Order: sequence, then structure tokens, then C-alpha cells
Amino acid sequence: MTHPAGPAGRAGRVGKSLMAVTATAAAWAVTAVGLAASPAAAAPAAAPAATAAPTLGTACTVADLGTRHPYIKTTEVTPTITHFKGWFVTQGSTGSQSVTTTTQTTITVSAGLEGKVDGGFGSDVLGKVGAALGLSVKVEYTSTNTESSTVAWNFNQPSYYGVYKGTKKVTGTYGSLNCNRVQQGNGSWALQWIEGSGSGSYTTYTTLEEGAVRCEDTVPASSIMAKAKILLDCGSPAAKAQHPAGAVPTTAEQNRDLLAQHPASIAGTAAEQPKAAASSTPAVALALNCEPGAYRLDLPGKVLNWSAPLLANDGIRLRESTFFSAHLDNWRLCNVTENNGVLEASLWNWGNGGCATVPAGIANQEQAYLTTANCAEDDLQRFSIYRDVPGSSKVGLQNKYTGAMMGYDRYADGELIRQYSSGRQDGTGTFALTGV
Repeated sequence: MTHPAGPAGRAGRVGKSLMAVTATAAAWAVTAVGLAASPAAAAPAAAPAATAAPTLGTACTVADLGTRHPYIKTTEVTPTITHFKGWFVTQGSTGSQSVTTTTQTTITVSAGLEGKVDGGFGSDVLGKVGAALGLSVKVEYTSTNTESSTVAWNFNQPSYYGVYKGTKKVTGTYGSLNCNRVQQGNGSWALQWIEGSGSGSYTTYTTLEEGAVRCEDTVPASSIMAKAKILLDCGSPAAKAQHPAGAVPTTAEQNRDLLAQHPASIAGTAAEQPKAAASSTPAVALALNCEPGAYRLDLPGKVLNWSAPLLANDGIRLRESTFFSAHLDNWRLCNVTENNGVLEASLWNWGNGGCATVPAGIANQEQAYLTTANCAEDDLQRFSIYRDVPGSSKVGLQNKYTGAMMGYDRYADGELIRQYSSGRQDGTGTFALTGV
């Protein structure tokens, strides 16, 4: 079997308290975290799938536990000039001309980690933004700097022009819809779409438009043309002075050049910068507060389950539990918290003493594989656990840092567990926490 390359080091064992697992632990595990109940307490089967698009509070199914969908929380549309050049047209120099503009503002499309578009989920976010606003927006990772800076324009009379390219910059925030159990008013339980982990911000833009505007032109307020006219500095000496035909440096351009000499004064705030990649520095082993008992992460109705790697550069794979599994198929839930009915925990492996994690070096990649590493205070090692109704042990797992759901490509011995930004829509992201 070819092993994936990756930065995860061989996981060290944590404190002695974690190794004192006995055969009696299985009886405590299910009760400790409320993942299942006795058969008599089991709730009725989950409601059938909703026919409409997922929205907060509507019904979902067990197959949805390993999936998520975006919803748009806020939007803001801002007319923005991306390229500009002041251009003086004299008598005799009218007619069609090609003007090479200079970059005024750069807009980069992003939705998710590191200022990029995170897989299918990020594209879905941007698609929903466009649909909500009735605009055609970019849904792939790109930038206005990839657009041509040349504007061909027919100048039919002498004047001072602002030649521009501009667009509508669209920004805002999004949330994640996840399927989880919710207690109803009558005390029963049902699966519903809730706001889960994995919210963030997005940036995109519409198709660029180009043109030329004069100081004497009347333009709609808050339009792209109006933004260009502001850059034209119509009241400045540069606009009023006589010039030979051609480019005229505007006050805005002069200010930009001045700021370029002092980068510290124009550096973006921390909130404006893309989220930094998680550190790839090996973490110091951390003592965890683990719940008693251990689990297998099974595939419901099938024999394979999650098995931690023996080799440092390998990942967590689907394996069949046997006498020789050496507890690599046994997991404990540690540092468990609960918020809005959703558990969050570190997954500690009994066999190698490491915690499940997405390798830092590939955390921003769709289908990055899962492995184990020394347990640490690291969001790459924290997982939200979405649960079926009481009486069922079925769950979906989501990485806290990346927001991606865990799943696998195909049912086969040795298949890697991977992350999927939108989850596995065919139900293969639904697992079962089975007490052992």
C-alpha cells in the first residue's frame, strides 16, 4: 500500500491516566457523552428528507450527518474602481485611442481559509451570494489583476477624462448548516438543520465594466462612474491646467505613490488578512481529560472502521477490526464540550496514543487525508460531532479549523479517511460511535 506523504510525526503516548483503560470502560462510554440510550428510550425514526433546499430548522436525515451547506448571513455591495488613468484630450487628438490604465484596487475572490475558495463549499457560498443579490459574480479563485488594463475608447471632444475599469465588490459573511438532533417541545427528538461550526467571510466581484468620464458629466450617485469621477479630482489644479494630450497623474495616484514608500501605513488590519495556515511545528504532547470508555468509528452496517496509522507518514484508514488491531481501531473522546447540542472533542487513539488531525501542510486542500499526531491545543485536532436522535450512535464529524466534514471516497479496505469541504452527499460521511 502506498502511503501518503505528510508532516505528521509519530504520535507519542500521553499520560498514564489515559492508558488505564480496562475492559469495564465500555459500559461507561455511552452514558458519559450521551451518544446513545437504551433501546427503550430510543426515539422514532428520523423524519423523511425535506424536499426544499436546506434552511435553518427544517428536517434532515441520517445521511445528512456528514454533510453541510452554506447560508448567507450578510452581504455588502460596493462600487469599486480597479484600474484608472487621467487622460487629457486636446483639439486634434480626439478619436479612438487605447489607454493603458494603472491598478487602483485589487479584488481577490475568496471564501474560506487563506484567502482562497475552499473546494465545493466555497463555490457554493459564492453561488448563493450571486443568487441572493441577482448578480453574476465570480465563483472561482481569481483576481481583478488577471483582467486586461487596456481601455479602448472613442474620445469625440477635447476634455479632461478619467479612463477607468470598475466592478461591484461583494463582501459579507456566511454560516454552515449542519444536521444534528434537536429536542422538540413535546420532549421527542428529530434531526434538523442547525447553524454548525465553520462560518467565515467571503469576497467576490461582478464583471468589470470600462469607460471614460469627464468633470462636466452628470453621473448616478454611488455608481462606478461616480467613483471614477471622484478619482478625476475635478477641482484640483491637475484637472484645470492645460496639458499636452495623454496621461495626467491624479492626486489619488500621487497619494498612492507616496503611501507605497511607507508600506506600514497601508498594511491591512489583522481582520482584513486571510486566516493564516496552521503551524506545521511539531506540537508538544498534551495531557487530555478523556471520557471513560472507548469507541470504534464504524461504517453503519459494514465491517470496516477507522484505524490509526502505525507509520508516521501514513493516514487513518478503513480497516476491519481483528485480534491483531492492537487497539488502533479504538478511540476516546477527550476535552469534550457541548454547544447548542453539538459535541466538540479531540479523538485520542488507544493504539498509538496520538490525536486525530488534519496535517497542517495540506489543511487547505480538498480531500486532505486524516492522520494522528502528538495531542496538542490545536484546532486541527478538534472535531464537532453531529449526532442522530437518542438510541442511535450515528454521527457526522467536522474539523474545527478547516470546517470540512470527514468521509471517504469508496468502501474498501485501506481507504483513507479524508476531509470534504461540503461533506459526502451520498451518505458516506455518516459513521457510528460504537462503544467497545
